[in-house]
Amino acid sequence: MHLGTLHHDGRDRVMVRKSGTEAVDLSHLFANMVEMIEAGDAALAAARAALEGGGETVSLTDCAFRCPLRPVQYRDCLVFEDHLIGSFAQAERMTGRAFAIPPVWYDQPIYYKGNRMSFIGHGEDVIWPGYAAHLDVELELAIVIGKTGTSVSRADAPRHIWGYTILNDVSARDAQMVEMPGQLGPAKGKDFDTGNILGPWIVTADEIAHPAALEMQLHVNGERWGGGNSARMHHDFARIIEHISQSETLYPGEVIGSGTVGTGCGLELGRRLEPGDRFDLTIEKIGTLSNRIVRA
Repeated sequence: MHLGTLHHDGRDRVMVRKSGTEAVDLSHLFANMVEMIEAGDAALAAARAALEGGGETVSLTDCAFRCPLRPVQYRDCLVFEDHLIGSFAQAERMTGRAFAIPPVWYDQPIYYKGNRMSFIGHGEDVIWPGYAAHLDVELELAIVIGKTGTSVSRADAPRHIWGYTILNDVSARDAQMVEMPGQLGPAKGKDFDTGNILGPWIVTADEIAHPAALEMQLHVNGERWGGGNSARMHHDFARIIEHISQSETLYPGEVIGSGTVGTGCGLELGRRLEPGDRFDLTIEKIGTLSNRIVRA
């Protein structure tokens, strides 16, 4: 199933996609997506019943997409070697400093905790942060956690994945370059209102085999910039869950990003966004996440 949060008739509603033009309203069952996730298998069964049993159908043209959920917690990883190699080469040209992948990157997933309150959804505008001149997109695959777990084994980890969605981790590269020598963060390079985007749908985990091997494409103003395949993750999501959950509980509704796929951002290509640019992030089996960036 493809599940999302859409604004219709004056309020945000949890819906399940029926077709490319219609969705079934589930708001009589769930107040929000996190409530649905917390309800477990029974909630998925109820959504399927509404989809198959003729629940209230809504035209997508009468709706506006919202972020599928407000994450209970948000972490973003860095697990594509191609992206690191390409980004470090460009960062060296920009700063004059040499960068190398540290050995720890190969041994364990590297991640940070981001701002869960800054998320927007498909079709909403990203507001250019006033302190930045160099803005960039980042094409990522993300998972949504569906089960509480602590010290989860790698073998059991896939059963904790509720679904998959597209993540765009918009980045202020000039601020990021200034902060990187401080060896803490990222801070204002990633942390600003509307800087994180999810959607348009969360695809339930039963539709995507683990480890995920999905084609990923980035277009800006209709021009293909780059992309790759999630199969090139050096650490798959099972390993990521195993590592993050060591002596730390994961909860339903948490979001974990893969990090940027190789050539899934402008930095690797020597390109940057301009005000008014539209970016389309497409991942096989999930859909296309489209947004525009504007000056305030």
